[in-house]
Amino acid sequence: MKRLLAALVFIGLIGGAVFWFLTAPQRLDESVLASVEGHQPDLVNGETLFWAGGCASCHAAPEASGEDKKLLSGGLVLATDFGDFAVPNISPSNEHGLGDWSFEDFANAMKQGVSPKGRHYYPAFPYASYTHMSEVDLADLFAFLKQLPISDEPDKASDIAFPFNVRRGLGLWKKLYLNDAPVISDAALGDDEQLLRGRYLVEGPGHCGECHTPRSLAGGMKRGEWLEGAPSPEGDGRIPGITNGPDDLESWSATDIAYLLETGFTPDFDSVGSSMADVTASYAFVPAEDRDAIAAYLKHIQPE
Repeated sequence: MKRLLAALVFIGLIGGAVFWFLTAPQRLDESVLASVEGHQPDLVNGETLFWAGGCASCHAAPEASGEDKKLLSGGLVLATDFGDFAVPNISPSNEHGLGDWSFEDFANAMKQGVSPKGRHYYPAFPYASYTHMSEVDLADLFAFLKQLPISDEPDKASDIAFPFNVRRGLGLWKKLYLNDAPVISDAALGDDEQLLRGRYLVEGPGHCGECHTPRSLAGGMKRGEWLEGAPSPEGDGRIPGITNGPDDLESWSATDIAYLLETGFTPDFDSVGSSMADVTASYAFVPAEDRDAIAAYLKHIQPE
């Protein structure tokens, strides 16, 4: 009996060690970050990425409008099947925001979902999409964020039940779902620069798949059902598909899609609501050629 108990303890220790090794947060290789050494940040591009990335939609205070959307004090609570996630302050506050972050900290958060303290972030923060962003664009976005107004609003606490509050387990989730390869391959798009730009915006900063793509039981996006619609994370109804399929955007022109992104109005003069209203409020500030590129990409996507 003692031998059996000792064997079980030994197996448990080995299993725990393997789990600890496999789930360790992985930071970017220094060679990746070296690609931006000497880069002079482009604040105009940084602002474009700010709006395209929907930063204000989540990180501005709820109901903020106008210039207050650039005060990224946090406070929104995202209710999900895995718990309630409080969106943090990402203003340039040294105490409560990103004020004392380095670019390395920011890049690891955006592309690897790893905090400056070396902990996993929950994927309610859509780093599974932001991982597609280029280091140069991240540097421009970071520079733009660092010159926005400061908020000293402390973060709210998230409410996450066991076992999802075991943050270390996210290392296994990342091995399954954190993938920086494009969803739609280069071969499918050819060398069309507009389509490639649209792919970058949709799959990366725009993180459209986070809402419009179905998820597995573990919460990872089903890349094989890309943009085909999904249950609303807010608990009511369904988020529509945005492929060029007959049940999605087939009857829409690329101009219709671009117009919706700019104004929030559909071809039949209805207006979008809920979180999509926040998306269109942001995309009104994105250059027209980028809205056109997104529209072209979406018209290119056929459902499986």
